[in-house]
Amino acid sequence: MSHRKEHLLALDQGTSSSRAIVFHASGRIVAMAQREFRQIFPQPGWVEHDPEEIWASQLAVAKEALAASGLQPIDIAAIGITNQRETTVLWNRATGRPVHNAIVWQDRRTEPLCAQLRAQEGFAGTVREATGLVIDPYFSGTKLRWLLDHVSGAHIAAAKGELAFGTVDSWLLWKLTEGRVHATDVSNASRTMLFDIRHNRWDHGLMKALHIPDSVLPGVVPSAHVVGETALFGAPILVAGMAGDQQAALFGQACFKAGLAKNTYGTGCFMLMHTGTRLHQSSNGLIATAAAQTRRVPEYALEGSVFIGGAVVQWLRDGLRAIEGSGAVQALAESVPDSGGVIVVPAFAGLGAPYWDAEARGAIVGLTRGSTVAHIARAALESIAFQSAALLQAMAKDALDARDGNDAKEGNAAAAAPSELRVDGGASVNDLLMQFQADLLGIPVVRPKVTETTALGAAYLAGLATGVYASLDELAAQWGEERRFVPTLPRDRAAERMAQWERAVRQARGR
Repeated sequence: MSHRKEHLLALDQGTSSSRAIVFHASGRIVAMAQREFRQIFPQPGWVEHDPEEIWASQLAVAKEALAASGLQPIDIAAIGITNQRETTVLWNRATGRPVHNAIVWQDRRTEPLCAQLRAQEGFAGTVREATGLVIDPYFSGTKLRWLLDHVSGAHIAAAKGELAFGTVDSWLLWKLTEGRVHATDVSNASRTMLFDIRHNRWDHGLMKALHIPDSVLPGVVPSAHVVGETALFGAPILVAGMAGDQQAALFGQACFKAGLAKNTYGTGCFMLMHTGTRLHQSSNGLIATAAAQTRRVPEYALEGSVFIGGAVVQWLRDGLRAIEGSGAVQALAESVPDSGGVIVVPAFAGLGAPYWDAEARGAIVGLTRGSTVAHIARAALESIAFQSAALLQAMAKDALDARDGNDAKEGNAAAAAPSELRVDGGASVNDLLMQFQADLLGIPVVRPKVTETTALGAAYLAGLATGVYASLDELAAQWGEERRFVPTLPRDRAAERMAQWERAVRQARGR
């Protein structure tokens, strides 16, 4: 009798920590382990990680979670990988050693190169048309070019086929398979600024423009796909799911159809709305991106990225020393009835969507003699909701544009604005923040029973590829809500608050 495997191992490699979660096929968490690793800041605006440290921490937590689960490797149907996206690793194929630290998605060092690229006539349009992205240091392409330019001998080694580039998923897969597999999935590839998301292939014109040789690039597979096997846990386990963290969370939230949206409240905030099999280019500051794909047919999402989300709470703790620990922020914020007119714009690394202003800087506006640290804490918390509301407003405008344009005539469901927002990530446990979010948006904010949706999405993808699940319908039926936050603020008052926010943003941008 064959051994029915009912468990999946998700490797969730994030910006500040590596985690591993063992899930039962029902979506229940069986065991979890987490380990933080170093953040390296060589100079202002630069952020790096040590790829070997990423790998060591990820392997350690995988073994720890497996041991804590009481299961054997033979009980695990497959491994799913999800990862911080855009973070760029370049390594030597022969030795498996990185040639430099990983350049993290938050890193802004390539802004001068991006400015040059934006100045080239028509190039921004070419990038947007092929990749769905804007030209920004956030994405991997210019980070890879920087490594090739600044690591001694890298251009020559790359031209000879001696180097391998990857986002963190590719690096983990390479290490898990002991150098046998160099691959990525479509969702991670779509974040490089080198990938044609209409045709699911690397774009040779963009690679040429950035002086990046084909030989460094990984192969690209669907997100649910048996891509390799690892023998590092004492018995072989298939690696069968890969997706960038935000696409994995969209999948884990069962947002499989056009018009379904989720927001992840992590270090940054990331809002994605599924737009089906039609690529919809935003005219309101969002980017188009590949959604996790269970087959070779492209599927898309609109995405808005907030660079500083939960990180504003870390700033309250470490920068202002206003709180002892991150968990204390809700109590401090609730000690005042409102922010007293104070608005915090946490543009510590510029502003992401829908503003895309690398020069913006953080600001606290509306201070009076009566302002206290509690007002600032509340305003800092509210800034997470304000930024996310600006993203949803942009999505609603795009949906309206689509409805007025050809999309609606063709019966495209992407013309529907979200009727609710599914939420996850660390700050989604904060009830005050979630209620304020619903009040600003005017639609329900729904927190699921399992908030570890990024890891769950990776597990679901691996389970689909290995037959643990029969269909997306089976997964959709597993999703369940824990709490629904319904808007209570009158719409005119919500509009007034958003107008105050936009005024503060203009000040942060020096306008």
